[in-house]
Amino acid sequence: MRIDILTVLPELIESPLSHSIVRRARDKGLVTVNIVNIRDYTTDRHRTADDYPFGGDAGMVIKIEPVYKAIESLCSERDYDEIIYATPDGEPLTQSVVNELSLKKSLIILAGHYKGVDHRIREHLITREISIGDYVLSGGELPAAVITDAIVRVIPGAISDQQSALSDSFQDNLLAPPVYTRPAEFNGWRVPDILLGGNRPEIERWQMEQSIERTRRLRPDLMKE
Repeated sequence: MRIDILTVLPELIESPLSHSIVRRARDKGLVTVNIVNIRDYTTDRHRTADDYPFGGDAGMVIKIEPVYKAIESLCSERDYDEIIYATPDGEPLTQSVVNELSLKKSLIILAGHYKGVDHRIREHLITREISIGDYVLSGGELPAAVITDAIVRVIPGAISDQQSALSDSFQDNLLAPPVYTRPAEFNGWRVPDILLGGNRPEIERWQMEQSIERTRRLRPDLMKE
């Protein structure tokens, strides 16, 4: 799989994607993550990628020309399944969306910044818009890293124990059950006895009951789905 991330601040993305599961997946050749500096596609000596918005509003907007040239250059080399824009007003990032995207071969993720991007980019170049939550960050770099991390970790082989990824919260619209490790008792707080007995069918039944109870209590909206 290949993921190209377009940004005006590459340094904000490089670190989160250079460690842990994403780093191991990259080292194994399971995914190529390519960070593209939009400023490399500007034409003036100041490498200007933003300008004032028409209409007199405050803030700056990423210009259409360098983004268009960057996407045009990438698309001349390969076909892309989706060109994604990370934006607060996109569709919510859910585990089902992540699972779907993990099956793609090539993705472009555009990280907005400042007040956003020239809307013509969204109208004519973007195929999908994704939000990681109903709030505004300083830019789209962190959301782009979040989307990438979520996708990469479910690629087969990215996690040595694939069953661990399949049992994460939201994989089946349920929250994960509680987990415990040694010691079995600490400060008078004891691990549930059922987890210590080794009866796998009983443990799995308990875990499912706990998942359903936690989902009903903490995220009843998921039960409706």
